Amino acid sequence: MAKLIKKLSAASGMAPGTIVHIGVERSEKIKITVFTYNEAEYSLKEFSNVDEVVAVGDENNVTWINIDGVHDTQLVEKLGKKFNIHPLALEDLVDTGQRPKYEDFGDYLFVVMKMLYHSRGNNGITSEQVSLIVGHNYVISFQEIEGDVFDSIRERIKTAKGRIRKMGSDYLAYTLLDAVVDNYFVILENLGEKIEDMEEQIIKRPEPKTLQTIHRLKRDLIYLRKSVWPLRELINGLQKGESGIVKKTTEVYLRDLYDHTIQVIDTVETFRDMVSGMLDIYLSSLSNRMNEVMKVLTIFAAIFIPLTFIAGVYGMNFKYMPELNWRWGYFAVLGFMALVGIVLLGYFKRKKWF
Repeated sequence: MAKLIKKLSAASGMAPGTIVHIGVERSEKIKITVFTYNEAEYSLKEFSNVDEVVAVGDENNVTWINIDGVHDTQLVEKLGKKFNIHPLALEDLVDTGQRPKYEDFGDYLFVVMKMLYHSRGNNGITSEQVSLIVGHNYVISFQEIEGDVFDSIRERIKTAKGRIRKMGSDYLAYTLLDAVVDNYFVILENLGEKIEDMEEQIIKRPEPKTLQTIHRLKRDLIYLRKSVWPLRELINGLQKGESGIVKKTTEVYLRDLYDHTIQVIDTVETFRDMVSGMLDIYLSSLSNRMNEVMKVLTIFAAIFIPLTFIAGVYGMNFKYMPELNWRWGYFAVLGFMALVGIVLLGYFKRKKWF
């Protein structure tokens, strides 16, 4: 389950632009993948050393540099110097608790977003921060770990499907954002199925563990909302920015992406209301179930109270009780008690108490 609050005290008191990794401690080796392509051809190379990566600058090609791992601050700092990335941007991309945002540094755009997916262990939501440096003919993406939702984009580059090989770096940045937002729909579909199943379970058979599941769903939706809500401002900034990096031909795709983001936000808000209402349904179901139990016990008690009274009367040890000397007195009392029980049952049934 993703943490709603992350520790931010590691960089407190330090000068602005100080590169300090804030997030999960990792020891994996950083992997660098470089795609260079144009409409006619493409090339793919993998590196483990920043010095091997050639600085971008070819106007005839689009270069996509993907770095898996931001925990190695020395490597990130060296990469920042190589590509002239502002220290404040470097500081933000190694801080994995950043809010999704967009900043214009003139020669390039800096974008931070959250890539979410379901974890296999507890079926909760896990997050990974993805940062983009978008220049005139290049995109540098920074991820926390290897593995993402960009495989379809890589395949389109390799097979030249769609417009990606014909467009510039701004369109590549759009496709990366679009892949992240599309994956939100997958998460929402899974959450929707869980919420529907949970509603049926709450109404039919509420259990103590049901409350834990409701709490987990509520936390996941809060974190999803926290990750998606700022995307409106981010995409709107890309669409209406005046940097010149985002071209007019890409703005129409950003508007479509903005609509998708609004749709995700509306769905998240709907699910949040449903989950909040599920707690009331759970408490109501428990109360109704308890009332049913109490009603059954009350009916039994109401039947046995007069029977107990009769048995108590004839259990007294008075000497002059004529019924005690009757030959059929025992059977008469038993029959009368049975008659009382049947009459009470008939009365309760007529009142539709059970």
